[in-house]
Amino acid sequence: MSLNEEINKMRQEIRTDGYPMSISEWISLYENEEIDIHPEFQRFYRWSPEQKTKLIESILLGIPIPPIFVSQRKDGVWDVVDGLQRLSTIYEFIGILKNDEKKVLPPLVLQKTEYLPSLEGKQWEQIDKPENSFNSEQRLIVKRSKISASIILRESDEVAKFELFQRLNTGGSTLTEQEVRNCILVMLNLELYKWLKELSDYEPFLETICLSEKPLQEQYNMELALRFVVFSQIEEKELVSMGDVGKFITDKMTEFAKNNTVNMETLSNNFKKTFDTLSRTVSENSFKRFSHAKYKFLGGFVLSPYEVISYGLGYNINNAPEDNAIEEKIKNLWNDETFKSWSGSGITATRRLPRLIPLGREIFKA
Repeated sequence: MSLNEEINKMRQEIRTDGYPMSISEWISLYENEEIDIHPEFQRFYRWSPEQKTKLIESILLGIPIPPIFVSQRKDGVWDVVDGLQRLSTIYEFIGILKNDEKKVLPPLVLQKTEYLPSLEGKQWEQIDKPENSFNSEQRLIVKRSKISASIILRESDEVAKFELFQRLNTGGSTLTEQEVRNCILVMLNLELYKWLKELSDYEPFLETICLSEKPLQEQYNMELALRFVVFSQIEEKELVSMGDVGKFITDKMTEFAKNNTVNMETLSNNFKKTFDTLSRTVSENSFKRFSHAKYKFLGGFVLSPYEVISYGLGYNINNAPEDNAIEEKIKNLWNDETFKSWSGSGITATRRLPRLIPLGREIFKA
């Protein structure tokens, strides 16, 4: 297929429309439940009150706001693909934003800015303190301001929606790679997202990975749970040609979500048995570096032993070693020549995993 043919084929698969809309129209869409901003996404976005205030300031000053990308579903409802934080900020300021439990959140209180210091303490409407409310002229400025809608039409290839989401929400974004995956998973298969979230919050799992607050906020525990789902039962021949590991994980997740190819009950049992075993045997030391010289575990979570231990034990969980052998196997791992050769700095996951996953399966055979 020539380049022109490839371009024409893909252009046919992505059909779009676009036009400017007033903020009043965006508000109406939300109130009539004709737009889905996926309140589950809120935990993945971390705009500060200052950033939110700057958006409202931009609207008041007439500074153009980037377009909102939406995808038209079969029922006609728009899914927000990019622009969730902008819309959420507007809805929060107006006082209509709901969380994923359908409860209205407290209205946004603005801060002072360099150009509009009098914004400090202002709200859309504060009945008991009308002097802190926007007046009718200020409200009309907001309502009449326009933000363009860029619409991926219903007849587009469904994959285009998620490809666009990834492109718009990576590179210069505040979202981590897993947070982008989580958003895609919510749009593709909410039940699978909830299942993965439940696994990632499983107490013995959290105990063994022993992450600090920042990686937990950035959903790294969900990435580690997803990695277990992908790699603990994978056929080894797939590892040879997987290419970029981040993309491979995303593609596998998308395949699971679209085709319902995950046996959630079996994988849940394997996951819980694996981390129950590690919790009662090695606990928070499960994935820390072991120093034979000092004969103790040191530091924090390390990914490469996680790839050997959790995937290997998970693969063999119904025929695993006795508990009293687990800790010794983990300690011995740090003297294993294959592990030392393929777990050092500078070795990419693409090169590392084809060696470490078979190693883990061999080590944790009963």
